[in-house]
Amino acid sequence: MPNQYGRDVRDPSGFVLLADFVPTILQEIRYYTTYNFIGDRIDGYEQPVALLTVEAARALKTVSAELAVQGYRLKIFDAYRPATAVRHFMLWGIEDQDIRMKPYFYPGLDKQELFTRGYISKRSSHSRGSAIDLTLFDMSAGRELDMGGPFDLFDERSHPDCRLVTGEQYENRMRLRNAMLRGGFEPYECEWWHFRLSDEPYPDTFFEFPVSADYLRR
Repeated sequence: MPNQYGRDVRDPSGFVLLADFVPTILQEIRYYTTYNFIGDRIDGYEQPVALLTVEAARALKTVSAELAVQGYRLKIFDAYRPATAVRHFMLWGIEDQDIRMKPYFYPGLDKQELFTRGYISKRSSHSRGSAIDLTLFDMSAGRELDMGGPFDLFDERSHPDCRLVTGEQYENRMRLRNAMLRGGFEPYECEWWHFRLSDEPYPDTFFEFPVSADYLRR
């Protein structure tokens, strides 16, 4: 199934298991679980693993090494996201009237505003394989750093530069942001947790293969 550039969107050969490159990462792949803004496991998530392009994984390894010296580990919520998962999001927005997760993930917005305000789009940089959602885990304290709001909270408080958070929470966000910038990643203006490799290898390809270590190793 090639795209217009000749790349087979079912071919995972340019991808790796992130844990193979960065063994110290923690993983909580939310879309494999039911604890997400839809409330069901998302299509295409067959195993709770993080996949990335080789280039993005190498860059994140550098970031991880820098932060480890400061006493932090990376915790991953999402990495490569198949286009089938994005279609699941869109169908939920168009056809599904279920809003059971609204109190947890979009308490201040109507469901359709998630799309009109850019929190969810028809095409995701995650599907190109070089974007990642993550936070920092404080090894000495044994918990995630307080970022002033959880992953996938669709709210103004999730904007990286939001000043509704405390000074400490803002500093925590900037610690993650600055490390990712030094590692070659770009932030996203609506989500403190989202970063994309600046020099991504497949900028025009939205992959379809599942999130699965087994599929990757076939």
